[in-house]
Amino acid sequence: MKVCPKCSLKYSDEVDRCFVDATTLALAPDEYLGRTLGGRYLVEQKIGEGGMAVVYRARHVLVDRPVAVKILGAHVASNPSMLERFRREAKNAAALTHPNIIEIYDHGETDDGAPYLVMELLVGHSLADRIGGGPMPAPDAAGLGLQICQGLARAHDFGVIHRDLKPDNVFVATIGGRAVVKLLDFGIARSMHDPRLTSAGELFGTPQYMSPERLTSIDAGASSDLYAVGVMLYEMITGRLPFVAETLPALFLAHLQETPARPSTLVPNVPRRLEDLIMALLAKTPEERPVDAHSVIRELTTLAPAEMVAAPAPTAARNHIAPTLPPTTLERWARRTSIFEEMLKRAHPHGPPPELAQKLERVRSAVGLIQLHRSEGLVLQRKIDAIETDARETRGRLGYAMQRLGEGLSHAREAMRQAEAETAPYLSGSTDAESAYRAAARRLEARGSIAALSGPSEEIAADFRAASESMSRWLLSYGTAASAREFVATRSAELADLEFQVQALRDQLGRVEREAETARGKFDADLAARTKEVEALQQELLAHGSSFVDALRPRSELGDLFVRLETEGGG
Repeated sequence: MKVCPKCSLKYSDEVDRCFVDATTLALAPDEYLGRTLGGRYLVEQKIGEGGMAVVYRARHVLVDRPVAVKILGAHVASNPSMLERFRREAKNAAALTHPNIIEIYDHGETDDGAPYLVMELLVGHSLADRIGGGPMPAPDAAGLGLQICQGLARAHDFGVIHRDLKPDNVFVATIGGRAVVKLLDFGIARSMHDPRLTSAGELFGTPQYMSPERLTSIDAGASSDLYAVGVMLYEMITGRLPFVAETLPALFLAHLQETPARPSTLVPNVPRRLEDLIMALLAKTPEERPVDAHSVIRELTTLAPAEMVAAPAPTAARNHIAPTLPPTTLERWARRTSIFEEMLKRAHPHGPPPELAQKLERVRSAVGLIQLHRSEGLVLQRKIDAIETDARETRGRLGYAMQRLGEGLSHAREAMRQAEAETAPYLSGSTDAESAYRAAARRLEARGSIAALSGPSEEIAADFRAASESMSRWLLSYGTAASAREFVATRSAELADLEFQVQALRDQLGRVEREAETARGKFDADLAARTKEVEALQQELLAHGSSFVDALRPRSELGDLFVRLETEGGG
C-alpha cells in the first residue's frame, strides 16, 4: 500500500502520484495503517507491539466507535497452535463479561490471513509500568490485587483458567476518574474441561509467575492463577520478584523448593494480614493456598481503600448505534465531486467532452453505490449489534448469578477444607486403632489353636491384651469416626450440589454464545460481501478521479480549484 505524504490518501501499490495534490506517493510505514478490516474497522495508529501481535487504535466506520485491534504477527500466524490460542482468546474473553476483564467485540482475519481481535480501547498503563516505579503502598497493592481477583473469579467461575497472569497482562485503565484493572491476553487460557489444551511436554507461560504444579503438570488448575497473583502482590509490595535466579532451571527449582523471604524483611510497615495472604498464595501446593479467588477477594476487601472496594462501573454500552452514518471518506468524495463539476464547467463552458463527462458520471455513480452499500451496511450492523446487546445483557445476568453462586461455593469449599482438617485426627485415630487390632489378631491367628495349650503362656497373654486394648480403642474411636465421616459427607454433598448449579450456568452461557454466533453469522456474511464491493468501488473512484484530474491539470485557469481540491478534498 502507498500513501500520500501530504494528504494521507491511501493508494494501491501500482499508483505513483496522488491525484489530489500530485505528490509522489510513498510506501506506507505500516501495512495495516489506513486499511479497513472486516469492512468495519479503519486502522488509524499503532499503539503497542509484543512478541506475537501488534495493537492498533482503530475506528468502527459504521458506528463511529474507537476500538483497539490486535493483529497476530506474520511470523506466528502460520502456526496452527498459535492460531488456536488466538481464537481461544477471542472466545474466552468475549464470554466473560466483567468490568475487570478486557471486552472483546469482534474477531476475524485480514485479507492476507492474519487473525485479529477487536477490543475496547483503554487509556492507562500496564501493571508492569506501575511496578517499575518501585514498591507501592500496601493499600494500593491490595486494591489492585482485589480487582485482579474479581476478574479472575469471574473467569474461574465459568471454568476458564488464565495461565499467563503477569504484570504485562494486567492493565490499569483510567475510567470515570478511577483506576480500573483489566485482565488482558487470554491467548493461552483454557477451559478447565477442554482436553485439547496443549501437546504433551509443552510448557506455556512466564516462568517468574508460574506455580510449582505448572512446572510439573500442564493440567494445573485454577489455583495456579492464584499463585501468580501472589507473585504479583509480592512484587507490588517489595518492588522485586520472590524468586530470582541466573538460569531458568535454577528459577524452576526455586519455585519448586524455596520459601521466599517475607515481604516485611524487605520493606517496612507491611500489614501482617496482607503478608500472610501473600505467603499463603505462594504455598507450594494448591491445598495450602486459599480455596479460590473469592476467598482472596474477601481478605483483600478488608485491606483495600474504600474507593477500590466498590465495584467498578460496567463498561459503557459497546453497541452505540449512530443515528446516521458518521463522517467518512464518502463525504470527502462528495466534496471532490462538487469541485470536479466546477472544473469541468470552467474548462469547457460550452459543454464538456464526452470522455470527461463520462468519467465524472462514473465518479458520481460510484459515490452513489458506496452510499447505498454503506446505508444497507449500517442496517446490518444495527442487527448485529442488537444480537450482541442481547447476548451481552444475558452474559451479565448469568455473570451476576454466577458471582452469587461462586461466593456460596467458595464458602462451601472453605467449610469442606475445615471439616476435613477437623475430622482428620478422628479418622486417623480410628484407622490406627483398627490397624493395631488387626495386627494383634493376626499374631493370635499365627499361633494356631490355643484350645490345646498345655499351660499358660505370657506371650499369648500379651497378644490377647494387645488385641483387647486395640479393640477397645477402635470401639471408642469408631463412633466418633463414623460421625466425622457423616459430617464430611454432608459438607461434600453441599459442595457437589453447588458445583452442579455452577456447571448448569456454564452450560447456559455456552448455549448463549452458540446462539448469538449463529444469529449474527448470516448478517456478518452479508456485511462482508458489501464491504468487498465498497472497497472495489473505492479503488474505482481513485482510478476515475485520477484520470479525470490528470486530463484537466494542465489548464492554468483551474489553479484555484486545484488548491481547493487539496484543502477540501484531501485525506
